[in-house]
Amino acid sequence: MFKLLGRMRKQERLLTAVCILLVLGQIWFDLALPDYMKDLTILIQTPGSTPGAVWQVGAKMLGCALGSMALAVACGYFASQVAAGLGFVLRQELFEKTAGFDKAAMNRFSVPSLVIRTTNDVTQVQMVLAIGLQVMVRAPVMAVWAVIKIVNKSWQLSLLTAAFVMGILTVMLITMVILLPRFKRVQRLVDDINRIARENLSGISVVHAFNAEEYQLEKFQKANGQLTNTQLFNQRMFAGMMPLVNLAINGLTLGIYWMGAGLIQQISSGDVMGRLALFGDVVTFSTYATYVVMSLMMVVMIFMFLPAAQVSAGRIREVLEADGQVKSGPAKQGSEVGTVEFRNVSFRYPDGGSDVLENISFRVNQGDTVAIIGATGCGKTTLVSLAARLYDATSGQVFVDGRDVREYDFDSLYNKVGYVTQRAVLFSGTVKSNLSFGESTAQVADEDCWRALRLACAEDFVDHLPDKLEGRLDQGGKNLSGGQKQRL
Repeated sequence: MFKLLGRMRKQERLLTAVCILLVLGQIWFDLALPDYMKDLTILIQTPGSTPGAVWQVGAKMLGCALGSMALAVACGYFASQVAAGLGFVLRQELFEKTAGFDKAAMNRFSVPSLVIRTTNDVTQVQMVLAIGLQVMVRAPVMAVWAVIKIVNKSWQLSLLTAAFVMGILTVMLITMVILLPRFKRVQRLVDDINRIARENLSGISVVHAFNAEEYQLEKFQKANGQLTNTQLFNQRMFAGMMPLVNLAINGLTLGIYWMGAGLIQQISSGDVMGRLALFGDVVTFSTYATYVVMSLMMVVMIFMFLPAAQVSAGRIREVLEADGQVKSGPAKQGSEVGTVEFRNVSFRYPDGGSDVLENISFRVNQGDTVAIIGATGCGKTTLVSLAARLYDATSGQVFVDGRDVREYDFDSLYNKVGYVTQRAVLFSGTVKSNLSFGESTAQVADEDCWRALRLACAEDFVDHLPDKLEGRLDQGGKNLSGGQKQRL
């Protein structure tokens, strides 16, 4: 989690420092209230006190309350900005990192998992940061500060408070040990839900054709049931934890007053001022002790989100620190023109037990046409993927224009290669934006687009579109037929 915080921009780091200062100011105002409350209690019980003195102390208490509220509002505003800024940076870095993945890395993480990591996992981290800047700083500082103020007032009351605090910490620790592994499981189950839903939606025609609706529904219900049961267990644990903390707060307050009453009775009845001073100390001690337990309650609140956010942060770091990328080289040009050559090329998938391709050698010169023929699964697509450098060869070398493809920078290599996949892939946008997709060394004119359409026998149906080259395409080209998508 903290490693991700190191990716914050300078402006977010500055706002974080401002938030911390605002929280410290808020704590100062809050912890000043019990002292004024003690003064007010003594004034009310002391004969001869004037209403003006009472009003003066009350005005100070009101000022502290309003000051604390103003700082809390400002801190919440800046904390939201910090969290949103970090979310922006993480989503940007995840998208850029994923865009550079080779096929092996994509297979390792899977598309549904990468989608969840870029959206849901980033949101989890963002939400905890927005709350944590206010709570995680406030809770320990307030607890320590409150303990310092009460530690010398009464060792009996201090011992009682320490016992309650240790009990709450023990319950929190046990809860976290039980729940942290289950939060990791929740994230995996969310990935499964997303994967099943995506499969069903993308293959809905096949599902209908084979009357497989019930089968798909059972698959989804199983994954959904596992996620629901896991989440119910987690939330029930938290639901039981909050009443325990509330019970501890009320029980501590009751115990302090009960023990304080006993301490007051030990003072001689003739020592009115001594009894009055001790009563004021008991009231102050009760408030400070409540602050200590409330600080733990804040920690409980953040712990309701922290385990899930910690798991999400780990999943984000897995992507950002992944080394499953083909690396760009320095070269921009080869020594030949229009040649492709394989020299003793062998290839094995990262998790494969044996080579898919073994000792492949051939050369294609400019102007040649080569057809690679073989049974399904024999490695034809894999062979072409090596030339396009979607994978790197396990051994041997692949040359384009007389230079090893691993020596090219990506822009130079892909400007030399045209690659048409088995599955027609179109992006939302216009016909022209898909024809000129990607970065090119030259601007694509309308005449070039129409020439390409004629060569692909696609000119006729594009010409009948209302906006022709500017005709809108849905995501994946869903508003076109299968053949039209292939030709585009």
